[in-house]
Amino acid sequence: MNVLIMYKHNNLNIKTIFGFWLYIMSDCILFASLFAIYSVLCNNTADCSSGKDIFSLPFVFIETCCLLLSSLTHCKVMIYVEKSCTKQINIWMGITFLLGLCFISMEIYEFYHLIKLGNNPCRSAFLSSFFTLVGTHGLHVMAGLIWIAVMIIHIVYQGLTYTNYIRMQCLSLFWHFLDVIWICVFTEVYLLGVL
Repeated sequence: MNVLIMYKHNNLNIKTIFGFWLYIMSDCILFASLFAIYSVLCNNTADCSSGKDIFSLPFVFIETCCLLLSSLTHCKVMIYVEKSCTKQINIWMGITFLLGLCFISMEIYEFYHLIKLGNNPCRSAFLSSFFTLVGTHGLHVMAGLIWIAVMIIHIVYQGLTYTNYIRMQCLSLFWHFLDVIWICVFTEVYLLGVL
């Protein structure tokens, strides 16, 4: 009987992880499209501000460090998931959440600052594609933060059940995927934008 239950759990695990990889691949297509659009439109400034004029590389570097550090803290989460240490899982998830919140707060501040200076999405094709690409990534980070908060609550009340274990694996894939996308954003939008 236990073998049948294990088979069903493993089958569920494979289907869930495979389904989540399909979601990640669809997100890759979304971001690839947004990167392509940005690449085409990044020089269409309509005689307004360009990346050199509006980007603050030190500010974005700190923002990037927050997100990359959150990826490292999430690695610690997964180490404790394998050890089934629920207290340590929640501590490191809390740290990951705070670093992600710091990242998204800095991004919102950057958007607010740019719009306040008149660099809004309607001003040029460059700004429109910039806000769309970076904003889409930001929305994904916000979704990740909500997911982290929900998982902290689940683990507090339910412990590390088999279902929560699978959810944590999917969350880990999602969070690291966001870091990879941000590295591409940082390189293409900000680094190449100030050159």
